[in-house]
Amino acid sequence: MDIHTKHTQVRPAHIDRARMLISCPDAPGIVATVSKFLFDHGANIIQSDQYSMNPDGGMFFMRVEFDLPQLSSRLPKLESDFGSIAEQFQMEWYISDVSRRKKLAIFVSKEDHCLVELLWQWQAGDLDAEIGLVVSNHPDMKDYVESFGIPYHHIPVTPDTKKEAEERQLEVIGEDIDVIILARYMQIISPTFIEHYRNRIINIHHSFLPAFVGGKPYAQAYGRGVKLIGATAHYVTEELDGGPIIEQDVERVSHRDDVPELKRIGRTIERVVLARAVKWHVEDRILVHENKTVVFN
Repeated sequence: MDIHTKHTQVRPAHIDRARMLISCPDAPGIVATVSKFLFDHGANIIQSDQYSMNPDGGMFFMRVEFDLPQLSSRLPKLESDFGSIAEQFQMEWYISDVSRRKKLAIFVSKEDHCLVELLWQWQAGDLDAEIGLVVSNHPDMKDYVESFGIPYHHIPVTPDTKKEAEERQLEVIGEDIDVIILARYMQIISPTFIEHYRNRIINIHHSFLPAFVGGKPYAQAYGRGVKLIGATAHYVTEELDGGPIIEQDVERVSHRDDVPELKRIGRTIERVVLARAVKWHVEDRILVHENKTVVFN
């Protein structure tokens, strides 16, 4: 098995449900083999999605959700038995126990709209995850976050202390965080930090990438007189704002909209796009291939 995901907080309602995600070179018989394997092990498939980039030599992607009585005790054998099939088809794969919520760490700076959206969806039960902590380079939102019973860690970051700040961030995150959300964190993440959480750091960039990479994208957009502005949620890589794109959306604007108005319109797009991306990640709906994503939504 090439991909491992940690989980926390058991949900009795989904005690026997699991998800399997697969990516491999396309070949005849993958769906039939996986379905038969699950049937032979007593599983009942609830949902199955698949996509082929090119049936003749391309990549194949599959997401299967299934119920298996006594899953927790039978999962190790299920994973072990699947190894021979994975080897046969050259699969990268993992099985996720749905009964255990993924645990999030949210990084934020001074702007709170994306954080507020995530907290609201989490409180409403629409974001099916556990928020383990919030990390910020400013103290501004400490009281608000802690009112939800969520730990808040203020870790200042300067050019001279960036290395020490990231070491402290990794320390407070610990070993049980599944994904980090950059909810307008506005700091460049170092390659060393990224390597700890490859394809597990989601950023919201306030433009329709690949347009207007880097800082002040709304000012860049205004300078070009654009008629559409957007936001992009993507996984973080060493290339600034260049990681695999998960979700995007846009809103029409006009020559009458100045930079502050573009920012106001953009905040709504940003919060919705980021929340969608986080929801899809915690529901195991995203497969990354090179610098693209396949999203079964």
